[in-house]
Formats: sequence, structure tokens, C-alpha cells
Amino acid sequence: MLGAISIILGGTGLGLIPVPTPAGHVTILHLPVILGGILEGPVVGIMIGLIFGIFSFIRATNPIFADPIIAVLPRLLIGVAAYYSYRSFFRFNQNLALIIAGVVGTAVNTVGVLGLAVFQGYIPFSAAVTVAVVHGIPEAIVAAVFVGILGRILMNYQNK
Repeated sequence: MLGAISIILGGTGLGLIPVPTPAGHVTILHLPVILGGILEGPVVGIMIGLIFGIFSFIRATNPIFADPIIAVLPRLLIGVAAYYSYRSFFRFNQNLALIIAGVVGTAVNTVGVLGLAVFQGYIPFSAAVTVAVVHGIPEAIVAAVFVGILGRILMNYQNK
């Protein structure tokens, strides 16, 4: 189901929201990846992350995302990081664990993409920091809220 949502978000462009900033867009495509990692484990997270990465590569309007290493590699790790961060905090508080997993998954995406963009010479470090603040922080907040809410709903649905 989450893979299908990723396909819809990527195929229609609804998951990549254009904005007039250096990054060119903000994304919500990482949300199904995070949820897939939490709910079904790291392998499913990797598969949904691959869908996200492929759509990012195919729909690239920015040379950074036309590089398959940058477009795909960090996206493979989102669900893995979300799964392990969720599992690490689950025993303390499930709601907090979902929120943390949302933030961690988003951070892996943001830091991975921007770090590789700096490493590959596409952007200077200062630009990466600016993009991380302008896009990464709002994306992390959105992920914390949506993963916290949708994670509980989907877990309740799975348990029925």
C-alpha cells in the first residue's frame, strides 16, 4: 500500500512540491518510506525508498537529482534509519518513537542528499546548510506530525 502511495505521489508529481528556492522543491515522498520502514521493517523501507529515489531521478529538474547516486542512495536508507530509531525508542513511548522516527528518517534524507551534493561538488557547504534549514526543518516537522498520526492509525489497523 505504501509503495503504491509512493508511486502515486511520484508519478503525479504531488510528492515533489515546486518552490522558488535553491533546492527547487520540497518533498513528502519520504513519508511512505518512513512509515514502511517502521511498520514492515528495513527491507520494505529500502524498497519504498527505491521507488522514491527512482521518481526523484526520473523527475529531476535540478542537476543534483539527475545524479543517480544523490537521487537514489540516501533514499534507500530512510526506512532503515526510521525502523531502527523507532525500535530504539518504542519501549519508552510508542508515540514519541513514531515522532523520532519521522524526524530521523527526514534527517537521513536531507543530510544524505545535501552531503552527497557537497561531496560531488554540486553545491558549496554553505548552500547545503541553507537548504537544510529552509527545507529540512519544515520537512522534519511535517514528518513528525504525519508519522505520529498515521503511524498510530496504521498500527491500529494492522492489529485488527
